[in-house]
Amino acid sequence: MNVLLALLPILLTLHATSAQESSRAAEPRSRSIAIDSRLAADASLRIGDRVVIAAAPGEQGDTVVVSGIVQRRADPAEIARGEYRIRTHLGQLQSLLGYGDRVDRFAVATRGPSATTDAVARINAAAFGFRAHRSADVAVETSQTFAVVSRFHRAIGVITIVASAIFLLCIMLLKVDERRRDVAALRLMGISAPTIVRSVVLEASAIAVLGSLVGVGVGLAASWIVNRHYQGVYRTPLRFSLVTGDIVLLAVMLSLVLGIAAGWLAARRLVRTPPLALFGR
Repeated sequence: MNVLLALLPILLTLHATSAQESSRAAEPRSRSIAIDSRLAADASLRIGDRVVIAAAPGEQGDTVVVSGIVQRRADPAEIARGEYRIRTHLGQLQSLLGYGDRVDRFAVATRGPSATTDAVARINAAAFGFRAHRSADVAVETSQTFAVVSRFHRAIGVITIVASAIFLLCIMLLKVDERRRDVAALRLMGISAPTIVRSVVLEASAIAVLGSLVGVGVGLAASWIVNRHYQGVYRTPLRFSLVTGDIVLLAVMLSLVLGIAAGWLAARRLVRTPPLALFGR
């Protein structure tokens, strides 16, 4: 059969054959395998190389030809694993595993949610000794760790936002308080308190927008560095850090709202003080 399946955790021994062994093993019936890019890099294998695969070290195996190098998918569940993966013909996989006609698991493709539910019910009712599960349920079950990590990161984000808001309010209070003499002079010149508050709020908004742009730039640069580093460490195309449009919009809106609120509170606190009292402080 020409169907290639992923070979799950199985002990493999890969022996690079010498030129003499390659000439003896060169026969029309030699089968082909596909290996992942991690194995190709670590074992210095290329397309066309001949290797010997066996179910256990020291056993006599089969000589096969590397016909393809496959890039692993961006699967978070496999990031921390150092396993290698190959794809073989079905018959060769059966002989390596020694299972005969038995299988640990297999997948059935269906069309539509109703067909999937019906297939699961019929399979579970017709056979004893194994259970059928929807792929979505399996994905949810295996992703519980990532859900916990996501909630942890969300909690850290909320704490950071609250702390940033308090810090921003303190900075605005200090900056506006430094200009108390200017505000007092404006008040004595007849400038109304709402006008002064609006000017401070406008300045705070401009600072918030500028800070947001700088923050987005720093975030994009940091995300690029993180992805480049960990993609090289784990040799995966998975993106570890994402800066999406929703995240940028949320950050800008939060910065703008917090900046305006801090500026308004600082300005209101200052204009409520009598102008002559501001000169004496």
